[in-house]
Amino acid sequence: MTGAKDDRLHLRVEPAQKALLEAASSASGSTVSAFVLKAATEAAADILADRRVFILDEVAWQAFDHALDRSASEVAGLRELLSAPTVLDQSEPGQAGR
Repeated sequence: MTGAKDDRLHLRVEPAQKALLEAASSASGSTVSAFVLKAATEAAADILADRRVFILDEVAWQAFDHALDRSASEVAGLRELLSAPTVLDQSEPGQAGR
């Protein structure tokens, strides 16, 4: 995405939002416009990442289709890991990490 920047976006923000954006852009050594554009572009790419189209040749498609049809398999230790208590399961407040 290079070239002339002829298009504009106009945003209305609350004073607290503007102050937050100004502080963050200043802390990152950027202008507010560059900061907002970078953050918005990254967020848009993240949202669209799993909606991309991918094209496979016939051999690759068959392998992909076969993988989708396979039964799930047990992963050693995963069941125990996911069923073990975590720090969030502790009953007393303030006891995490002790």
